[in-house]
Amino acid sequence: MHNPIFSLEVFPPKRDAPVGTIYDTLDGLSGLMPDFISVTYGTGKSADRTATARISNTIRKDYGLPAVAHLTAQYIDKAQADEALNMFEQAGVSAVLPLRGDPVPGREPAGVFDYASDLISYIKQTRPQMTIFAACYPECHPQAENLDQDILFLKKKVDSGASHLISQLFYDNEDFYRFLDKARAAGIDVPIEAGIMPVTNEGQVRRMVKSCASRVPERLETMLERWGSDSAVLKEAGIVYASDQVADLVAHGVDGIHLYSMNKAAVTRRIWENVGDLFEDEDSTVSDKDLANQA
Repeated sequence: MHNPIFSLEVFPPKRDAPVGTIYDTLDGLSGLMPDFISVTYGTGKSADRTATARISNTIRKDYGLPAVAHLTAQYIDKAQADEALNMFEQAGVSAVLPLRGDPVPGREPAGVFDYASDLISYIKQTRPQMTIFAACYPECHPQAENLDQDILFLKKKVDSGASHLISQLFYDNEDFYRFLDKARAAGIDVPIEAGIMPVTNEGQVRRMVKSCASRVPERLETMLERWGSDSAVLKEAGIVYASDQVADLVAHGVDGIHLYSMNKAAVTRRIWENVGDLFEDEDSTVSDKDLANQA
C-alpha cells in the first residue's frame, strides 16, 4: 500500500465498443499496483450492473487488486440495489461507491434513493460488512447553493456510513485545499482523496468542467488556447500539468490521489513515471482487507 493512497478509475466500454477494450486498458495499467481501482456504473440498467461486476471481478482475480464498484442511486429501487450488490458480492467486491447519478433526459427517477446518502444508509444497514466510499466536490456540487451547504450534505454521507471520500476533478489545487479546510472544520475526518483528471482533449475538458461546475484556471486556459487544436501536444502538456498537480498535493500531505484514467493507460503510466517516487511503498501486498482498513 502507498502513502499517500494511490488509486485509479476505469469505466466499462460503451455499448457499441468491443468489450475487450477494457482488458486492453487493464493490461496497459499492469505493474502500476494502485491501492485499488474503482469501476464506474451507468444509469441502473442491468447490462451496466453486469459490466461493473464483471470488470471488478477481473481486477480482483486476474490483477490481484481490490476493486471499488460504483452504484448510482436515483434510478433504482431497493430490489435493483440488492441485485447489483449481490452481483458485486459474488464478484468478490467488498467496497462500493454510491453516487446519485447524472440526470437522464426523459427518464423518471425511481423515487427511492433520491440522494447518494439514502443509498449509503441502505447499504450500511443491509450490508454492514461492505466498505462504503462517497464522492465530494471541491468546488461545490452544481446543485448546491454554496460550498458550505454542500459540505453539510457531505457530512450526512459520512454520518450515514461513508468511510472514504474521493473528490471530483479540479484543476487548481488551491480550490481543493480550501475545500479540505472546510471539510475538516465541519468534522469530516475520513480519508479524502484528491481526484485528478489529466487533460488530453480540449473538448473533453470543456464538457467535464461544465458538467461539474468546475473552474478552468488561467494557467490551464492558456494551455487550451495554445494547443487545443493539437491533441498530441495538448496531451503532453496535460501529462505535465497533472504531474505538477499531484506533486504539489503530495507535498501538502493529502490523504491520497485518485487518478481518473479515462481508460488511457499510456497517459496514466506516464504520470505515474513522473510522480511514483513521491509515494512511499509501505506494503507490496494489497488485499481487500487492506482496502477496508485504510477506509
